[in-house]
Amino acid sequence: MTTLSPERTASELTALAKDAAGRLDWLLLLIVAGITTMSVFVIRASTREEISGEPDFFFTRQLLFVALGAVAMLVVSLIDLNRLSRWHWVLWGGLLASLAIVFVASQAVRGTNRWIEIGPFSLQPSEFGKVILMIVLAGLVVESAAQVGTIRFTLLASGVAALPAAVVFLQPDLGTAIVYAVILLTILFIAGTPWTHFAAVGAAVGAAVTAVLWALPTSGVDVLQPYQIDRLTAFVGSDPDPGSTGYQLEQSTTAIGSGGALGKGPSGASQTINDFLPEHQTDFIFAVTSEMFGFVGAGGVLVLFGLLIWRGLRITANASTRMDQLVAAAIVAVIAFEVFVNIGMTVGLMPITGIPLPFMSYGGSHTVTMLAAVGILLGINARRTSRAR
Repeated sequence: MTTLSPERTASELTALAKDAAGRLDWLLLLIVAGITTMSVFVIRASTREEISGEPDFFFTRQLLFVALGAVAMLVVSLIDLNRLSRWHWVLWGGLLASLAIVFVASQAVRGTNRWIEIGPFSLQPSEFGKVILMIVLAGLVVESAAQVGTIRFTLLASGVAALPAAVVFLQPDLGTAIVYAVILLTILFIAGTPWTHFAAVGAAVGAAVTAVLWALPTSGVDVLQPYQIDRLTAFVGSDPDPGSTGYQLEQSTTAIGSGGALGKGPSGASQTINDFLPEHQTDFIFAVTSEMFGFVGAGGVLVLFGLLIWRGLRITANASTRMDQLVAAAIVAVIAFEVFVNIGMTVGLMPITGIPLPFMSYGGSHTVTMLAAVGILLGINARRTSRAR
């Protein structure tokens, strides 16, 4: 029987630790840590006057969300997606069940049913559903590799994504439903779907948008809530009435412009401190960052996001399996899309859809989901590095 001496055990553990450290993408981790640190700082500085007697309410909760996200990142990085893909239909069923539970186990907040209350915290299944849908669709591609490119497979994949997206839309949560569509299109594109299929999907989406925004309302059937219509059209022109979507956009652009080159600093951000800028810790956190740190600070955040997307694309290109490549591509696409839409809506270039800024906006479900997605990227990179040795 072989006995292990303390010296041998210590050396083996050291070797394992060095091997694990060598397979980590440290640059990706540093980029995410930088964006998250900026987020926590801005949230603390911008919400100290939000709740009387509790200046650090949002700050401490966001720290907890980041800690939970870091644990999720570590756990998820150890999961082999290729094995998990065998259970994609089970995951899909679980996703639909969790989204359906929201309608019966949640209370409406501002006219929406998106959150399940668990003690003092709220859980939003549709956020976690983003990652689950990526794995489901990627697993479907791997399982039906011989059928990819056929109209039958494209319709199947579209149906698999459309059902949960429709449930999310009915909550109503238009922004997340759009993100589900981005995941579908990314997976189909990477899988090699013919462009004619995308043209057909585009035509169907165009017809659906026309029906939702014009044909059905003309017939007396309102699909969208009034506030959703306001959000989609506010970027065309501002409404000066306080509380309106146009007013929110006007205050956002004012905050960004008033920051100048170097910003006003945390104590001088009048638009935020005086609560002129609504939802400043969530939808409009980029505007707060711009007011506090100016063009230089906002530009630095954009550079970090650019580096993050570049790193994600690199991991996607070097993925060792088809499953890993598909999921990595979907993660990068979602991050890029959410960054583009969120920042675009704060400056009036995109309609306000409520899509948060990854790693920056306050919120538990979104923070944990995005950090878990980074964990998936780290795991994909680690498996590629391990197989290359």
